[in-house]
Amino acid sequence: MIAVAVVPSLFFKPARPPARPLGARDSAAAATASRDSLAPPLPLPTAATLPSARRAARPRAAPLPTAADTVSLTRPEAVYGFTSLGAGIDRAVLPGYRSFGRGDTGSVQLVRPGDRLLVSRVVLGTDTLRFDQVAFAAERGAGRVTFTGGTGPAQLRLTYAPVANREYLLEVTGELTGLEGRGALLVVGLGTGFVNIEADSAYNYRSYGLSTRARDIEVHNFRAAQPGEVQTIDGPFDWVALKSKYFIGVLLSPDSTRPLLGGAILVGRERENRTAKAADSYVTLPVGPDGRFRYQFYLGPQRHGTLGPIGRELERASPYGWIFQPIVMPVAGWITRLFLWMNENLRLSYGWVLVIFGVMVRLLLWPLNQKAMKSQVAMMAVQPLMQDLQKRYKNDPQKLQSEMMKLYKEHKVNPLGGCLPPLLPLPVLLALFFVFNNTIELRGAPFLWLPDLSAKDPLYIIPLVMGGSMFFVSKLSMAGMGATSNPQAQMQAKMMTYVLPVMMTVFFLNFASGLNLYYAVMNIVTLPQQWIINKARRAEMARRNMPHPPTAAKPAS
Repeated sequence: MIAVAVVPSLFFKPARPPARPLGARDSAAAATASRDSLAPPLPLPTAATLPSARRAARPRAAPLPTAADTVSLTRPEAVYGFTSLGAGIDRAVLPGYRSFGRGDTGSVQLVRPGDRLLVSRVVLGTDTLRFDQVAFAAERGAGRVTFTGGTGPAQLRLTYAPVANREYLLEVTGELTGLEGRGALLVVGLGTGFVNIEADSAYNYRSYGLSTRARDIEVHNFRAAQPGEVQTIDGPFDWVALKSKYFIGVLLSPDSTRPLLGGAILVGRERENRTAKAADSYVTLPVGPDGRFRYQFYLGPQRHGTLGPIGRELERASPYGWIFQPIVMPVAGWITRLFLWMNENLRLSYGWVLVIFGVMVRLLLWPLNQKAMKSQVAMMAVQPLMQDLQKRYKNDPQKLQSEMMKLYKEHKVNPLGGCLPPLLPLPVLLALFFVFNNTIELRGAPFLWLPDLSAKDPLYIIPLVMGGSMFFVSKLSMAGMGATSNPQAQMQAKMMTYVLPVMMTVFFLNFASGLNLYYAVMNIVTLPQQWIINKARRAEMARRNMPHPPTAAKPAS
């Protein structure tokens, strides 16, 4: 299954959208240097590189101010800081979430030092107005922040206000004046990516990218843009999102019934080894002749309970599941909702939710396991007859297949009846793998000695428990099948009993400890079930007058 899932992607890589060359290139000042601060920005888009705009003349750029004032907009769930330089967001603190970045023990702060979100440029005919370099005047009042600034004859007024009953959501309204009624194209910057605030920084950086929604949701990862490459992603879009593993900044079209965002732009940055930690990202939005525009901006966690009420499939901004996505996504969504319901309504920690869930899955599979056992015994009973048919019709495959189907029908044997129950837990296990890697509610959730169910066990205790329980399940299962003199069957039995548990333990060592906990509970609950199944198998074989297996598996001499 792993080979089928992974190997094709190594040889058949999806084609990237063709890169559009840059026209005139601008540069901005370098930001302060730190581990997650901005490197000197790469060229930003001008009229020459934007859809629906004619080739630009030299952009009109105001001198870059040397200092900027800041103003904050405080909400119960977040504190947003705005800078007068460009009237954008330069700070976003989420008190409800702890940073796990190296050396950082405070609350999550999403915006990188030196970065600014929602700063604007305006493409007007053959000119580009650089409002991102303008020093705006700020005015606070009635729970909102208003900025006013201009470049040349053009003036821009921006107002940020919280949306009632919607966490982390801001309403942004703007008005351009001095343009003599001409339509314009607004270019809004989404920054270069968030601060890394995860312990597993490598996985977090792999999640960086832009998500867009038109008819379908598409993800454009930062690693898909080579350094210096400009990818123009044509819209129109309902929303465009800058995302990391657990957090997201979404610019939403003002009208949910019409995708009014013109397009998106992704500019690749220099990489560290093969890791793409940053990329410049922008969204375009047409401005009418009246100079007015409006959009909403969500900046916060990728939490199902928060994104779901906003609608527009925002909870699917980070689709996952590889090639199994049509199966994994619905199963993972159902599991996530069940976990949240059990946590909120039963007041259980997520560790106990996993324990109960593992027991529930095994209990639900119990009738199918019983049916599979009877199917296996029935197959064993007709083995001599099948071998006789194989000898008689070894030169006539079609006749052999026909006679075997008659044999199955006559003895009421389902040849696939013993295969389905062992396969049923696999979609759940695969879905749980993605649930632990993408569900923010499990981020930092402790249980017993485990500090974080979404991260690996630092002591490696739970993977060893999982591997040991898997070994005993395999041992008991082989005991129920009985000894055999077939060398090939003996080898398969040893592989299942000894090699597979060791291999799975090594494979799961660095997986989420919650995933190991679930699998270990499933195996432990399986032990008494397997003992009962072995007992029932002997009874069934006695009823069919078949030699039953001994109480313990013994290798053939």
